[in-house]
Amino acid sequence: MVTENFRGAILMVLSMVLFAFEDVFIKLLSGEMPYTEVLAVVGLLGTLCFVLLLKLKGGRLWTRELVRPIVLLRSLGEAVGSVGFFMALALTDLSSTSAIQQALPLMILMGAALFLREPVGWRRWSAIIVGFLGVLLVIRPGLEGFRPVSLMALLAVLGLAARDLATRRIPPHIRSDQLAASAFFAVFVSGLLMAPVLGHEFVMPTARQWLIFGICMGFGVGGYALLVAATRLGEASALAPYRYTRLVFALILAFIVFDERPDALTLTGAAIIVGSGCYMMLREARLRRRMLREAGFLTP
Repeated sequence: MVTENFRGAILMVLSMVLFAFEDVFIKLLSGEMPYTEVLAVVGLLGTLCFVLLLKLKGGRLWTRELVRPIVLLRSLGEAVGSVGFFMALALTDLSSTSAIQQALPLMILMGAALFLREPVGWRRWSAIIVGFLGVLLVIRPGLEGFRPVSLMALLAVLGLAARDLATRRIPPHIRSDQLAASAFFAVFVSGLLMAPVLGHEFVMPTARQWLIFGICMGFGVGGYALLVAATRLGEASALAPYRYTRLVFALILAFIVFDERPDALTLTGAAIIVGSGCYMMLREARLRRRMLREAGFLTP
């Protein structure tokens, strides 16, 4: 019998495949034009997509809710995360950037404990510490092969963690499409502001590059839609480990498209990050089940 968790897992894996392809196209475009321009165009196209969705649903794009400090913080986190991720993709390997990105759940848990005062026991703190030791293996500061620009991937993790933590504090009546449109607009503005600072001159994309942008957005929107469908079907604790399949597909695509061959330290660090994240998620699931059982919602 096919369960909802199984269907959700299939959709989650397909979502991660699409996101991995989106990363490949972003890196391809960043190799042909300034990455600040790629950032701005993706931000603009994303804004237009969600504005169109809002129009189709009869929603309003602009309300006073968008200037709430927590909403502005979320948009800032999205902008910082996107800037770091695009720079890392443009200037470093896809495989190492994807490996560091898998530390996002660990960063979110650490932020929740430090800033939102959520209880985190010693086991999950241990998983966080071990996971970030894995990040150090990928970045390898002070060792041969260290590239300072690889820290941009860590900046991306910090920004995206701030975005997700801020999202937890946003009132539920604010539409998610509205939040997404404002976040993409912040990404668009970031690309425009960074270009003159870095001395980047925008160029008119060719027909082929516009096609790649379109395909890139298609993969991104499709991945997002499948992700939402998966989370509605299955239990969060059962689906969470499947998010790490994005790294597997990223490593495969990095080898096929960019001829990247991660060394032993990178692969070891990636395995430690993924293992720590999976342990943390399983631990959270056990604690949640225990709380539900004690509250009488689950039978022993």
